[in-house]
Amino acid sequence: MTAGRLIAIACLLQAWFASALAAAPNTAFDLQRADISAFIADTAARNNLPAEDIRALLADARRQPAILEAMQRPAEQVLPWWQYRSRFLDQARLAAGLQFWQQNHDLLTRVEQERGVPAEYLVAILGIETQWGRVTGRYRVLDALTTLGFDYPARGAYFRNELEQLLLLAHETQRDARSLRGSYAGAMGAPQFMPSSYRSYAVDQQASGTPDLWEDWGDITASIANFLVMHGWQVGQPVMADTRIGHEADDPFEFQLVLNDTLGAIRARGYVVDTAADNATAAVLVPAEQADSMGWRVGFKNFWVITRYNRSPRYAMAVHDLALALRAGMNQRGTSP
Repeated sequence: MTAGRLIAIACLLQAWFASALAAAPNTAFDLQRADISAFIADTAARNNLPAEDIRALLADARRQPAILEAMQRPAEQVLPWWQYRSRFLDQARLAAGLQFWQQNHDLLTRVEQERGVPAEYLVAILGIETQWGRVTGRYRVLDALTTLGFDYPARGAYFRNELEQLLLLAHETQRDARSLRGSYAGAMGAPQFMPSSYRSYAVDQQASGTPDLWEDWGDITASIANFLVMHGWQVGQPVMADTRIGHEADDPFEFQLVLNDTLGAIRARGYVVDTAADNATAAVLVPAEQADSMGWRVGFKNFWVITRYNRSPRYAMAVHDLALALRAGMNQRGTSP
């Protein structure tokens, strides 16, 4: 049996397993399950937390079948680039983004000056993640992370770690973990930080005591900028460039999200790249499917940094394109970015 066939069978089994679990009602978790019991004991010992407190919190968690269904169809993986892009670069979203930028112009300018990330990228990420705080998620983060941690084997270890991070976050900030709401994957607040990102990158820009990623735009924008900077954002350097090619291009199925190429090597393969960057610049050739053809773009280090926020290259391209459109809109309105 070929590797490709094995992968296809594994995907089908995973989808079947998730569908079966999704058919179950919203129920409490059995805390006597071996994996849950071990998680409670290990987390308590590792972090010097009372096991009874963790047990009491998980006793309130409820399995969410809709979350397991949603994990099978993320838009970043299902939609081709041209359709995915159209979701985020419509006139309504652009107008809302420009309004948000104008309302928070001084704050965004200050964060950009302090941290080196252009304001348009901060505004674009917020627009794609939550429409500038309008859509932050309807699930309890506790339910999402417990459901995925114990009933989604494909990435259970990751979500159990995020559940542990949620417990630590609640302990450190004195927030009630039961009250926090977010996406079906457990991402929270206007910037949609996972608990581990909150603990590692959230910034108390306003010096209020703890970062507020739900209502404090100073903390929110500074935290996004800090996330990008800590992952290697290069101040003043490009994010992406468009390309043109007159012959058969690379195979999109061989794409890997790593900076394993150079701009010069890409040009040597016949691509005309619209950038003034040096040929020695590390780069990755990114497939960008069009409605009637295969398109290609070139991503640089800052493009890779955006994919640390969301590992999908389509997501990073959408952030870049929305950022450029927002910057053009601000210039057109006569407001200096």
